Amino acid sequence: MSAKPRIFVTRRVPEAVTDRLQRDYDATVNTADSALSADQLVAHADGMDALIVTPPDKMGAELIQRLPDSVRAIACFSVGTNHVDLDAAKQRGIAVTNTPGVLTEATAEIAMLLILGACRRAWEGQKLLRRREWDGWKPTQLIGLELSGRRLAIFGMGRIGQATAARARAFGMEIHYHNRTRLPADQEQGAVYHDTPDQLLEVADVLSLHCPATPETQGFLNAQRIETLPAPSVVINTSRGDVVDDAALIDALKRARVAAAGLDVFAGEPDLHPGYYDLDNAYLLPHLGSATVETRNAMGFKCLDNLDALFTGREAPDRVA
Repeated sequence: MSAKPRIFVTRRVPEAVTDRLQRDYDATVNTADSALSADQLVAHADGMDALIVTPPDKMGAELIQRLPDSVRAIACFSVGTNHVDLDAAKQRGIAVTNTPGVLTEATAEIAMLLILGACRRAWEGQKLLRRREWDGWKPTQLIGLELSGRRLAIFGMGRIGQATAARARAFGMEIHYHNRTRLPADQEQGAVYHDTPDQLLEVADVLSLHCPATPETQGFLNAQRIETLPAPSVVINTSRGDVVDDAALIDALKRARVAAAGLDVFAGEPDLHPGYYDLDNAYLLPHLGSATVETRNAMGFKCLDNLDALFTGREAPDRVA
C-alpha cells in the first residue's frame, strides 16, 4: 500500500499540475475528462483521502453523505464553492478549499474581450466573413458602440472588478461601481461609488457583473432592473450565470432594449438558455474566464498547496470549510 495520500481528480488537469500530483501523491485522474455521475464519483472516491473537484461536479449534501469515511478533504479547482454543500462537508468533518487570487488577470482580460466583442459587434463580423457574405466596406455596416467616454458600471468591485476597471480606463471609459463596502480612495482610482445597485444601473452604459453567487444576487439582473439601464446599454457577465434572469435579458436583447450582451457564464451550463443561440447581439464564450496556461496551472498548484498543508498537519491557506 502506498504511503502517499490517495487523491482522485474528477477531470483532466494541466500537465504541470499532473506531474506534481503524481510526484507527491498516489493520484488517480479521470483522464476521460467527462462529467461523472454521482454514483461514479462516489465509486471513484472509495479509499481516497481527498478529491479535487471542478465546478460541474455538484457536491450536494446527499452526495457528500455518501462519500466514504476515508475522504478527508475536497479541494475545489475554482474560486467559487457554490457547487459544494459546505455545511454538509463540515458535518462530515471534510475540509473544503478553493483557489482565490489567481484568476484575477485572466478573468479581467475576458471581461474586456466581452466588452469589446459586444460593443463592436464582433460575432456579426465573424459570421459575415465565415459565411463568405461580406461584399466590402460600407459606411453604415455593423456600426457599434465606441468605448471611449462611456460609463462602465461594475457591480462587485473585488479583485476582478478592479482589474477590469484598470483595463477599461486605458480605453477611456469612466468607471462607476457598487460594492458591499466602499473602497479606500487609493483603490477607487477615481471611480464613482454608488450607494445602491439600482443607482449604479441608472448610469450603466456598460454593466459588468463581478459579484459572487449568493441567495441575494440570484436573478439580480431581472426585467425590472433592465428597464432602469440607459439606452443603448450593454450587459457583461463573467461572474456566475445565476445572477442574470436569462428570459428577461433575452427579451431585452430581442427588442433592442439592451443593445448587446457579452456572456462567459450561464445558469445551468453547459445547457444554457436556448434563446441565446440565435441572437446576433449576444457575444457568447464557453466559460473561458480562467482559461490561460498561467492561471489553470496556478489553480492546480493552489489545490495542491492546500492539500500539502492538510496532510502535514498545517492549516490550509485557502480553507473555506
